[in-house]
Amino acid sequence: MKLSPSIKNFFLPSLNRSLLRRILITGLSCYLIFTYLLIPMRIQGRSMEPTYKDGSFAFCWRPKYLYAEVKRSDIVTVRLSGKNTMFLKRVIGLSGDTIEFKNGMLIRNGTEVQEPYVKYRNPWNLKPRTVEAGHVYVVGDNRGTSMSRHRFGHVNQNRIMGGVIP
Repeated sequence: MKLSPSIKNFFLPSLNRSLLRRILITGLSCYLIFTYLLIPMRIQGRSMEPTYKDGSFAFCWRPKYLYAEVKRSDIVTVRLSGKNTMFLKRVIGLSGDTIEFKNGMLIRNGTEVQEPYVKYRNPWNLKPRTVEAGHVYVVGDNRGTSMSRHRFGHVNQNRIMGGVIP
């Protein structure tokens, strides 16, 4: 079977300056996009189940909060240590909110919050605390394990890397 010249040229292009320039521009564009704008993430752990499963894949969209404020129920990526370690958490409280847990139910500003994304609940109990200025309060969706096994709490808004694109 003989290939047409256009198909042959597509799969086996001649090595010239134009091809090298396209490869360089494509490589540089991919590096910039996937390093600074759209960071690929592999989910490790069960803290956000059932919303995000252990071993699944998502993207962190860095510009999401460039011109917008973080809102309650947003899922954010939080940088805790270094650039490569980020946590995926849900925002449950903004600056000035009072947060507490009673028998596994979230109480925000004295009102019980309905959280349809939480499927598993342990009887968490946490005394009321007020979210400091410039901070948000984050927690994972999987509340079926003990509080001691979760990383949650006040997070400085400067540590929020962006929003999640599933």
